[in-house]
Amino acid sequence: MMTFLYILLAIVILLFMVLVHELGHYIAGRVLKFKITEFSIGFGKAIFSRTSKKTGEKFSLRLFPLGGYCSFYGEEEDGKGDEQSFNNQKPWKRIIVFLAGVTMNFVTAILFSWILLCAVGYDIPMIVASSDTINVGVFQEGDVIRSVDGTKIDFAFGDTFPNAIQKQKLEAKEYYESDSYDGGTYTFKMVITRDERYREIEVEVVPYEITSTDDKIGEEISQTAYVIGLESDIAGKICTTAYKFGFFEGLGRSFSMAFGFAWVVLKSLWLLITFQIPITEIGGTVTTIATMAEYSQQNIANLLIFIPLISANLAVFNLLPFPALDGAHVLFTTIEWIRRKPINRKVENTIHFVGICILFAFVILVDILHFLL
Repeated sequence: MMTFLYILLAIVILLFMVLVHELGHYIAGRVLKFKITEFSIGFGKAIFSRTSKKTGEKFSLRLFPLGGYCSFYGEEEDGKGDEQSFNNQKPWKRIIVFLAGVTMNFVTAILFSWILLCAVGYDIPMIVASSDTINVGVFQEGDVIRSVDGTKIDFAFGDTFPNAIQKQKLEAKEYYESDSYDGGTYTFKMVITRDERYREIEVEVVPYEITSTDDKIGEEISQTAYVIGLESDIAGKICTTAYKFGFFEGLGRSFSMAFGFAWVVLKSLWLLITFQIPITEIGGTVTTIATMAEYSQQNIANLLIFIPLISANLAVFNLLPFPALDGAHVLFTTIEWIRRKPINRKVENTIHFVGICILFAFVILVDILHFLL
């Protein structure tokens, strides 16, 4: 029962993301005085539908929450002789309407990144404990780690803290185990903020013998770990936690974080089309809902990560110049603006129809492959 409720919650959040996107188109259309015929969330058969007596606009909730649309009067016609027709409006106005959905997604990503950073934190670690024997006095409770050996702690534009520290440990291992080792200590620089001031500290990575019992042979075995004194196996407790930003600091960071999510999406797309990651690593709507439900069950705060991530994902995806997406509509309208006459509307509509069919097929295919392979 709980799993079903989390799946339902994930569907509601996904619908909210679609609503935000289409609301961007709707608001821009209303501001620019476009005639809107229908505002719909989802595709397929209408579950709920209502028509405004004042404006004549139809509002619908449809069966398949794979997207949505804001339909404008005369959108698929050439608009000649009809001032209210969408395609008879000035190109710059139509471009604003097309980009409004993407803009709303970015705004949502920024807003919820801000909430995430202030409520639970994300990628910037703060020290809450350290070893009593390693780097004594170097670390203090409350230190916020900003960079490691010149690498900024930033999930998109730098590196994560675990990755940055692991890199230092591997370099320390090479240093200590090299034939030319002279008995010195491997160190690296770390930038922290302490008492709201930036400081550079020198951190040692030292060999540490860890003894454990092998259950298969019933004997104790020893192995060498390379540590800095923030590992839970040394301190005996959690040593770092996500740093919660202050109100204004979080607001400033929320912009780079939202665009960081977008950059991660772009990098993933590039890795996919260059065959550097398999298609089974991605998923469509069903995979997204299942993943959100799974992680929400583990910790409801994970939803605060998914909302800006999905918002940025929708923004980037819709900006792509692929038929049926906003980016393609902007491209066609820009061509029309430059050449002072539109591409044949029937040809353009056919291109967009084929595009949306390909998109639906792709979404279904990646979901099937994700769960089968």
